[in-house]
Amino acid sequence: MKIERKNKKEKKEKNEKEPNKFIQTIKKKWLIDGTSTIILIAIVIAAFICINMLMQNLELAPIDLSQEQLYSLTQGSKDKVSNIDSDVNIYLIGFSEDDSIVDLAKQYKNANEKIKTEIVTAESRPDLVKKYGIESGTTGIIVACGEKSKVLTTSDLVTYDMTTYETIDITEERLTSSIMSVASSKIPKVYFLDGYSDEYSLSYNMNYLNVYLENEINQVDKLNILTAGKVPDDCDTLVICTPDKDFDAIATKAITDYINSGRNILWLNSAITEKQDFTNVNKILALYGVKPFEVGTILETDTSKMLAQTPYIILPNVQSSTVTKNIYNSTGVLFVNPTKINLQDSDGLEKLKVEETDLLTASEGSFFRTDFSIQTTAKTKSDESGEFVVGAELTKTIKEADEKAGTQAVTSKMIIFGENNFITDYPIGNSNTPVLALEHNKDLILNSMAYLVDREEDITARKSTGRVTYTATEEQDTLIKIAIFAVPIVIIIVGIIVWFIRRRRK
Repeated sequence: MKIERKNKKEKKEKNEKEPNKFIQTIKKKWLIDGTSTIILIAIVIAAFICINMLMQNLELAPIDLSQEQLYSLTQGSKDKVSNIDSDVNIYLIGFSEDDSIVDLAKQYKNANEKIKTEIVTAESRPDLVKKYGIESGTTGIIVACGEKSKVLTTSDLVTYDMTTYETIDITEERLTSSIMSVASSKIPKVYFLDGYSDEYSLSYNMNYLNVYLENEINQVDKLNILTAGKVPDDCDTLVICTPDKDFDAIATKAITDYINSGRNILWLNSAITEKQDFTNVNKILALYGVKPFEVGTILETDTSKMLAQTPYIILPNVQSSTVTKNIYNSTGVLFVNPTKINLQDSDGLEKLKVEETDLLTASEGSFFRTDFSIQTTAKTKSDESGEFVVGAELTKTIKEADEKAGTQAVTSKMIIFGENNFITDYPIGNSNTPVLALEHNKDLILNSMAYLVDREEDITARKSTGRVTYTATEEQDTLIKIAIFAVPIVIIIVGIIVWFIRRRRK
């Protein structure tokens, strides 16, 4: 018994003196692996910081998977700002590096090195806050070029659909127009003739158009011609929307003088339902070889040329021209209850020194109906068939060029559409979407205006600025799926293989 107790005591003392090999091994491996792990973590963190700083300095555009590409600068904006040769500064007050607006603003520098973006605060640049009246603690954007500047608040970067209560992003349009306006020597002035149409008014049902025209770097205003007595000298384009009463003598003379001075008109005329005696209105139209509008409307029989089986909402054929060049091969435009444009024959136009170019025509399956008592939407014997002109460009030569005298020709242009609803805020059906926002309606009207104010470089197809939707390309979708599913699976498989190999070695 004593011997057994002695052996146990000696064994216990031996165990206390000799370190446990297993514990020592664990400690040793933990120390080595732990040090390596810490070093590896430090390297990864350092690499991440360096890459992040490098990417910020490069100011690369973010990956944009929205259908409308709301966070990527469009080619149209790049083209517009590419030729600016003056220094333009974009000051972003109160924004952070993570804001999508900052990402978008930085992309202008890639299009033109003259455009610089800087994030500032009220504390770092109190001079800007004081100069431009931006309240401390709020966000704002200042676009400055020399002594000219424009201030944008966050509310300026959106507009609202009052029927759907949807917020519509117009950040790029606002930034681009601000850059161009401060860098441009002249901004075109557009006047809408006021007082001759109760249904179509710039402030009543053309709010979207007003915003879009200003975004395209135009000054927009209403013209009361009876008060002014003439069309102002700074008018680059006069817009006339479906007169519902005849022009008086003052308006007739003022518009005639305006045309003879070699300036331009955009005329929009919806279908009329009763005979009108508009002698003076017709005098103005006759200067360009346009005959009086007839009572009646165009309907469509070709289902591929109408909206949702609705014969009176047509998709006219877009003709190739300077105005329509960027929507020529597109889905086209939508016209609601259009009317036909009657023109003089070629001899009549030649006498008036007018050159005509078709912009839009109804399809060969369309017909013109003058009898509104007919209830059917099918064509009847009393209906007129034809590929009617519903949009045209007319160029009238006021004065021929004189090489000896060194003078250039003086011309006046009119773009005329046999439709007025397509530029309005009116919704169609249950969609609550304004007609202006459908298809390429907005492009058509803005391109027409760009052409008339002599800015053909602004004729383009603009991106939609509505709701953001995810629409990755096939390649992007594949990469995302790999990142989400394939990479974790590969890591798991590799982990199992490594574990199995190590187990076999033991």
